[in-house]
Amino acid sequence: MDPKLLEILVCPVCKGPLEHRRAAGELVCRPCRLAYAIKDGIPVMLADEARPLAADEAGAP
Repeated sequence: MDPKLLEILVCPVCKGPLEHRRAAGELVCRPCRLAYAIKDGIPVMLADEARPLAADEAGAP
């Protein structure tokens, strides 16, 4: 993903910062405990399509 894009993207639910998890191919919002998929290089920033994080995933880099 483009680093400049990552700087301006925020969680659509809480407007907080997102963590890019390259290996998983997703952007993670820790406060909301949601993971947004990146498909074909495009982040899917829809709360309805976000994956809830499991308790053991919330702090994982």
